[in-house]
Amino acid sequence: MTVNRERLRVEATDQEASVTPLELFFDLVFVLALTQVTAYLADHLTTQGVIRGLLLVALLWWSWTGYAWLGNVVRADEGIVREVMLAAMATMFIFALAIPEAFDDLPGGLYGPVVVPICYLVFRLLHLTMFWVASRRDPVLRRQVIRFAPSVLGATLILLVAAGTTGRTQTVLWALALAADYIGTLLGGASGWRLPSARHFAERHGLIVIVALGESIVAIGVGIAELPISWPIIGGALLGLGLSAALWWVYFDVTAAMAERALAEAPDADRPRLARDAYSFLHLPLITGIVLLSLGLKMVLEFVGDSQHHDLSDPLTGVSLFALVGGVVIYLVGHVAFKWRTQHDLYWPRLIAAAVLVALSPLLGLMPALAALAVVTLVPVALVAFETVHHAELRAQIRHEGHQHT
Repeated sequence: MTVNRERLRVEATDQEASVTPLELFFDLVFVLALTQVTAYLADHLTTQGVIRGLLLVALLWWSWTGYAWLGNVVRADEGIVREVMLAAMATMFIFALAIPEAFDDLPGGLYGPVVVPICYLVFRLLHLTMFWVASRRDPVLRRQVIRFAPSVLGATLILLVAAGTTGRTQTVLWALALAADYIGTLLGGASGWRLPSARHFAERHGLIVIVALGESIVAIGVGIAELPISWPIIGGALLGLGLSAALWWVYFDVTAAMAERALAEAPDADRPRLARDAYSFLHLPLITGIVLLSLGLKMVLEFVGDSQHHDLSDPLTGVSLFALVGGVVIYLVGHVAFKWRTQHDLYWPRLIAAAVLVALSPLLGLMPALAALAVVTLVPVALVAFETVHHAELRAQIRHEGHQHT
């Protein structure tokens, strides 16, 4: 009996909690899932393909963020939570493998459009079960879990119905399922959720941004995996790496630290709502932008490296151009929204950079793909240079304070 009690126990976190190695291990399946979404988008370069790919991103994100909340309430690597995390990881691994068949089944094997919603349901039920266990001595949290449950079940039901349809109807039903989950969570309120550690929550989301940016670098390698190395490939790869580095800088130079401080200083009653808005909701455009960027980088490298099917003078067009430019624009606008929600500061330079990219889009569609990538890279690099010089004193102060707190 002692062994059973030890196995079933949960250990609460405190305000000093940090991300555990198990949570980092857990995130590995999301690297695969994001890679699968990028591959899906590359195979479906149509408007419908893009919409479906973004719906997959939203479903994956909502799956992941629930476990960020769970790991903030109870330690992920202690007691029964550890086994549940590993079970959830296995479920998401199957989900990731089924992504190519999420909408259209392939011949033979299981029916992919049903496998995905079943995995989603199991993944979310494991999450809800652990919150139910963690709330056994917290009636307020338990009531919040009860309010949250219908959105999970409703979304899964709609996804299962969607599995029996095709084409536009299927896409619309997926959108309705996600609307039910996201809006249901919003209507359920945030006052009953618990967020003891601002440090853990901010760090957890920062790490998933790194995971996503890492996938954008992986996309560069995948795009040229079977192509001979050449100077255009080297140039394109370095530009892609520079662009990913600039987006990393935009988030991690000072914004992440300032947001974490705002979350830590928020009153206990307001902190869950701030966390929900700034991290659970407003990090979705960041991840979405990175996934689109990954597709854009993959396509540019294929253009400049595959001399049998493309010429160096060929421009990016259609979905490929939208992914490259739109990915960066969505990321920058998402940052502005994130900064406004955490610091009540509408930061115009990043909005201006996004507007410049939108304005340049028609011209970029006439340039060679490599030149278009160079221009797209230049804009966030110039933004980073401006912020580094213009806010040098403030940056030094914030970063110094961050090191002191560490």
